[in-house]
Amino acid sequence: MARWGLIGLIVLLALSGCGSNKEENTAKDNGTNSTGSADNEPTADKPLTKVKVVLDWTPNTNHTGLYVARDNGFFKAQGLDVEIILPGDAGADTMIATGAADFGVSYQEGITQARIQGVPLVSIAAVIQHNTSGFAAPADKNIKSPKDFEGKTYGGWGSPVEEAVIGSLMQEQGADVSKVEIASIGDADFFTAVKRDIDFAWIYYAWTGIEAELRGEKIDMLYLTDYTDKLDYYTPVLATNENMIATKSDIVKAFVAGAAQGYQFAIDKPEEAADVLIKAVPDLDAELVKASQKWLSPRYQDDAKRWGEQKLEVWTNYAAWMFEHKLLDKELEAEKAFTNEFLPAE
Repeated sequence: MARWGLIGLIVLLALSGCGSNKEENTAKDNGTNSTGSADNEPTADKPLTKVKVVLDWTPNTNHTGLYVARDNGFFKAQGLDVEIILPGDAGADTMIATGAADFGVSYQEGITQARIQGVPLVSIAAVIQHNTSGFAAPADKNIKSPKDFEGKTYGGWGSPVEEAVIGSLMQEQGADVSKVEIASIGDADFFTAVKRDIDFAWIYYAWTGIEAELRGEKIDMLYLTDYTDKLDYYTPVLATNENMIATKSDIVKAFVAGAAQGYQFAIDKPEEAADVLIKAVPDLDAELVKASQKWLSPRYQDDAKRWGEQKLEVWTNYAAWMFEHKLLDKELEAEKAFTNEFLPAE
């Protein structure tokens, strides 16, 4: 689970109007392929508009719809030449906010914190309708509920949100978060870390949980949504900045339309979608990609009316929780943090 430094982002915005040049290409648009194609192509006399999309992390099944939209020609049918890039040192949110990338993959929690500080990020689609993350531990650690966090070591990425979430879950069960040792492990591999340094960590089940299944390693998973609706926030989301929406709304609409088609393909045809991702990023574990895609595809849209739909109450509830736990300096104007206006009609 990747995160970004908000202070660094604010400083960068103050000092410059551009992002880092260290982004890494994963591949260029190569038109359609045998797994599917767009129904229409742009006219020959109208050149494609080049667009950069930055991922939040290394490619995985959260991103499948983007690769499908690029490689099956859905973006091209919308008049876009999409380049998918990695965030490098700058971080995805920094690149989106400063315009170094036109679009990117972000999180509701990051956008909430950013907007409180005046950073103009806007969520334009929910990649997954419900929060599939939670705290995971090997079964032999005997962590069956948040109360069992007492006396254990948590490994995270060093954000105050982590302790607040752990503390709030423990408080509901009369447990004490001060009895948890919190360590920053950065990008360390979950399976290595829980054998050597820590007892539990925050993971996305669609990737690390599925990997545990494939490894035959039993884990206990405590989903955040099992304990409070306020933590059922959108993670991840597709995002852009206010300037793109104000000055290039046609490109935003075209991008969301292509992405929606890509994720719908992944919903309808998970095996074929997995093959697209594997072909685009051959270094990925093909077995993991296919198993993860099978688990995740029905969860992209889940109970929403359409893929990408976001609800005001989800943004309001989570922001209220953050404010209550002193993670925000003021209340969020939630209606400005996201928009459904660019989603295709139902």
